[in-house]
Amino acid sequence: MYNLERCNKVLELDKVLSMLAGETGMADAARMANELTPSYDRTIVISRLKETADAHSLMARFGAPSFGGAPNVNSLLMRAKAGGILSPSELLQIGETLRVIRTVKDWRQSSDINNETALDCYFEALVPNKFFEEKIFFCIKNDEELSDNASQELFDIRRKISSSVSNIRSRLDKLVKGQSARFLQENIVTQRDGRYVVPVKAEHRGEVAGLVHDTSASGATLFIEPMAVVEINNEIKVLKAKEKAEIERILAELSALAADFADCSVRSYDSLLTLNLIFAKAKLGYRMKASVPELNDKRIVYLKRARHPLIKPADVVPVTVGIGEDYDTLIITGPNTGGKTVTLKTIGLLTLMTMCGLMIPADDGSSVYIFDKVLVDIGDEQSIEQSLSTFSSHMANIINILDVVDNESLVLIDELGSGTDPIEGAALANAILMRLRERDARIAATTHYAELKSYALDTVGVENACCEFDVETLRPTYRLLVGVPGRSNAFAISSRLGLDDEVVERAKGLIDRDDLRLESIIESLEQARSEAEKEREMANRLRSELLAAQNSVKAKIDELELERQKQAERAKAEAMRIVDNARVQTNKLLSELEEMKKHLNASNSSDMVARARRQVKSGLNRMQDDADPIISRSTEEYVLPRPLKVGDDVIIYDINKSAVVLSVDEASNTAMVQAGIIKTKVGIDNLRLSEKKEKAPKRERAVRGVASRVERTATTEVDLRGMASDEAIMELDKYIDNAVMCGIPSITIIHGKGTGVLRKNVQQHLRTHKNIRTFRLGVFGEGENGVTIAELKS
Repeated sequence: MYNLERCNKVLELDKVLSMLAGETGMADAARMANELTPSYDRTIVISRLKETADAHSLMARFGAPSFGGAPNVNSLLMRAKAGGILSPSELLQIGETLRVIRTVKDWRQSSDINNETALDCYFEALVPNKFFEEKIFFCIKNDEELSDNASQELFDIRRKISSSVSNIRSRLDKLVKGQSARFLQENIVTQRDGRYVVPVKAEHRGEVAGLVHDTSASGATLFIEPMAVVEINNEIKVLKAKEKAEIERILAELSALAADFADCSVRSYDSLLTLNLIFAKAKLGYRMKASVPELNDKRIVYLKRARHPLIKPADVVPVTVGIGEDYDTLIITGPNTGGKTVTLKTIGLLTLMTMCGLMIPADDGSSVYIFDKVLVDIGDEQSIEQSLSTFSSHMANIINILDVVDNESLVLIDELGSGTDPIEGAALANAILMRLRERDARIAATTHYAELKSYALDTVGVENACCEFDVETLRPTYRLLVGVPGRSNAFAISSRLGLDDEVVERAKGLIDRDDLRLESIIESLEQARSEAEKEREMANRLRSELLAAQNSVKAKIDELELERQKQAERAKAEAMRIVDNARVQTNKLLSELEEMKKHLNASNSSDMVARARRQVKSGLNRMQDDADPIISRSTEEYVLPRPLKVGDDVIIYDINKSAVVLSVDEASNTAMVQAGIIKTKVGIDNLRLSEKKEKAPKRERAVRGVASRVERTATTEVDLRGMASDEAIMELDKYIDNAVMCGIPSITIIHGKGTGVLRKNVQQHLRTHKNIRTFRLGVFGEGENGVTIAELKS
C-alpha cells in the first residue's frame, strides 16, 4: 500500500511546515503548524486559502497583530473550574493570555471592520475580559508575591508587620550597639524560625536574658531572642499567619473568577491559536514573496515562475511548468545536477502547500488542482536491511503507485527505469508510462533515455522538456525549456574538456544512425528555440521602450493640459475681475452725472459740463488701466553712456515703451519725448538709449545689440515660478548666457517650493550645463529650498 506520509517527507513538506512554525508566536500554534497535513477536500482547501488570502490582505493594510507568546491556560482554567486554587504565577499566565486576546480583538476593531473577511468568525469568538485581566495584574506583583493593594485587609496587615519589624530592629540595634555588644559574637541582627535574634557568645549566656532558638555548629554561638522583643515577635508571628490566610483568600477569590470565565476563555484561546496559525501562513507568504494560486477543476497544474521554497532566493532559478492542459505527461531530460529533480519536487511540493492552505512561491496566474493522491518516487532508497538494490527499491515503489493510481492522481517519478540495463530499463519506463496514461493520471518524469524522448515526440498528449545546459561554460543554467527534448551533450562536453577529436568522431560513428538523426533534430530544435527566444526578448524590450515613451508623452501632454487649464482659469478670473470693476466704475460715473444734473443751472452750466468731462475721462482712463494694465518696472542703477540729444531713440524704462527725444531740459533733468502720437515729459533717469544706431556695420550692430540687451536685462536673479518645465529651462538658458556676458559670478534661480518638480528639473539641467561650476539650495534668508544658488564659470 502506498504511504502518503512518506510522499510528504520525500517532497520535504515537513521542512516548509517547520518554516511555518517559525512564523508563529505561540507554542501551541507552532505545534499545530508542524502537524498540518494536506487536505484532499476541495471545499476545505478553498476555505483555507481564503483565510490565508484575507490575512495577507489585512497584514498589507494594517500590519500583523501581535500574539505575544500567549501560554496555554486551558488546563489551569479547568482546574479552577473544578474548585482548585491557582498560584500567583498561574494566575499571571491567565492574565497574559487574556491580554493577548484583548489586543488581538482591539487590532481587528481598529482595522476596516466594514470589510468582511473569512477570519471574522474567529475574531468574533475572541471574548476579552478586561475586568479580570486588570484585577489579576493589580493584585499580583510577581510570580511569588501579591501586591499590598490586593485588598485593604492585606494592606493593613503588612503595614502592621512593617511597623513591628521596625520596632524590633530599633530595640535590637540599641542592644548590639550598647553595653551588651561585648557579649555578642557579631554586632548583627538575624532571624531564626521567623523570629529576630542576636548571636551571643556561649560563655556569656547568662548576660543576655532571652530565649535560645539555635546554636552554631561549633556551639560557640547561641542565637537568643532577647526578652524585650519576645512579645513583638509574637505579634509578628500572628500577623504573618493572618497575612497567609488573607493571601489564600485572595487567590481563592481570583481562582473563582477564573472558573466563572473558564469556558469562554478556553474558546477564545482556541480561536486565538487558529488566528495565529493563519497569520503565520500569511507571514510565510510575505517571506517567500508568494501568491495565492487559483484552483481549477480540470486536473491542470500550471506554475508560473515557480521557486522551490527551500532554495535560497539568491540561488533559485524560477521555472514555468504546466501539466494537464495541452498534455498530460511531461518527460524532462537533461544533465545530472541540472535541475530536473528540483523541478519535480517543486511541482509536488507547491501542490501540497496549496492543499495545506499555504501561499506558493510562484507568480500570480498560477493554477493548481486538488488531487486525491500525490504519488512520488524520488531519491535513492536502497535498503541493505531488506536486501533491496536501488533499482529494486524504485521498482517496489512504482508497483505500489501502479496499485493505487487513478485519474485523480498526480504522479512524479525521478530517473524512471534507471539502475538496470539501459535497453531493458528504457522498455520498462515506456511500459510504465503507458500504464499510468491508461489510468488517466497526470505525470511528470525525468529520464536520460533517448527512447523516452522519441516516445514523447511520437505520442499525442506527451511533451518533452529539458533543463538547459551551457556547453560554453560546461554548467547547467537550471532553466526549464518545455517543448524541447534534452541533449546528452556528452560529445560537446568531452571536446570542450580536451578529448582528442579523433576519439570523439570515432565515438559518433559507433552510435546508431537513428540516434544520430534524433540528436540532429534536437540540435536543430534547440537552435530554432534559441533564435526565437532572442527575437522575443528583443520584441519585449522594444515594447517596453515604446510603452515608456508613450507614458512619458502622455505625462507631458497631461502636464501641458493642466497648465493650460490653470492659465485659462486665471485668465477667466482676471477677466471677471476687470468686468466687475468696469461695471462698478460705470455705475459710479452714472451716479455722479445724475448728481451733477440735479445741480445744473444757467450760471454754472459751463463749469458743470467741464467737470463732468474731466470725471468721465478720468473714469474711462481707470477702466482702461484695469483692462490693459501697464506694469511699471523697478528702476535699477543705470548711467547714460552720453548726454541725450534731440532725435535719440530711447526707451521709457518703467513702462518699456520706445520713444524719440524732442527736447532736453538739463535744468529740470527732464526730456520731452514722443511715443507714437503721444508727447510727454519724462525724467532723464527713466530713459535708456535704444539699441538703434545710425549706420553701424552689420556685425557691430549685432554685438552692440547683444551688449545692450545684456546690460538692460542681466540681473543676479531669475524668477521661473509659474512656468512649465520646458519653458523654464529655455528661459534659464537665455538668462545664464546674459549673465555670463555680463561677468556675473553667481546667480539666484527662483523656482519656488511647490511639488518640487520644477526644482528637480532645473537642478538636473544645471548638472550638465557647460557654464555652471557648482550649485546649491538656498539657506535661511536666501529662500531656502525655494531657490537654487549657482556659481558661474569664469
